[in-house]
Amino acid sequence: MYKRIISICLLVVTTFCSCSNKAGIINDNMPNTTASNNLVQYPSDSNDSNKDTDKKDQSNTDIDIKSLDSSRLNRSEKNWFFKPKKDGTPAEEPQDILNLINKYSAYYLGDTSKKVMYLTFDEGYENGYTSKILDILKANNVPAAFFVTTPYVNTNKDLIKRMVAEGHLVCNHTTNHPSMAEVAAKDSSKFENEFLVLEKAYEDVTGQKMPKYFRPPMGKYSELSLYYTQKLGYKTIFWSFAYSDWDPKKQPSEDYGRKIIMERSHNGAIVLLHAVSKTNTEILDGVIKEWKSKGYELQSLDKLP
Repeated sequence: MYKRIISICLLVVTTFCSCSNKAGIINDNMPNTTASNNLVQYPSDSNDSNKDTDKKDQSNTDIDIKSLDSSRLNRSEKNWFFKPKKDGTPAEEPQDILNLINKYSAYYLGDTSKKVMYLTFDEGYENGYTSKILDILKANNVPAAFFVTTPYVNTNKDLIKRMVAEGHLVCNHTTNHPSMAEVAAKDSSKFENEFLVLEKAYEDVTGQKMPKYFRPPMGKYSELSLYYTQKLGYKTIFWSFAYSDWDPKKQPSEDYGRKIIMERSHNGAIVLLHAVSKTNTEILDGVIKEWKSKGYELQSLDKLP
């Protein structure tokens, strides 16, 4: 009898896992996109990924952080994901995730009532393409946000100065690129230091204060990390578009890159591209021109609603 019960349980577990895989629950170190109905994510709990999504626009409502007891906030690590659409409508999030990020000045969409988009680049290290990317942005009169680490600032001072001089935002991506959910759970002072060391490096190079926009490394976050981030005066910037562009040794074809970017473009999109990508660099000019031909305006994160 017990053997029969165990066999049935194993069958149920195996069936559930198979369904999760077919639904596009992707476990990788960075976002992946392999089918039109996939969830696109950094590593994520299948439980969060399988919840029903709600098509409501993101409307950001800050809370009074002074009234919160941080000891009561959830410390469990989450992984950012989104459900992409191919019909020109915004990528989706489960309502519980929307409720959470709306509490703490976090965005994954901008103004979805207008044909506007927000172009962002993650810069963990320099791969020789940023100068050309800046040339393309300048030629097309397009602003962007570059999320950088402290080592990037210290080893690419001329590029940082050029970004600022040409009207782009240079934003916080931490000093050491850790999971900020893990850091928040262990030590609030180390969490703060991940921000402050980079702020100082940026100020030393530019003579300016760093813009208060933050992108969590690897898309990892928790309620506590969102709270600490807001307490430091930052807005957390997730994204509603990303694709597998981060590995210089496994670059997508230019045709594929252009196709997936255009078919998943939508009002209010916060677009994440990696500046280490040769493919992104080669297709960027054409993609920007196609966005503009379709009526999209590329805006700075400073224009977020």
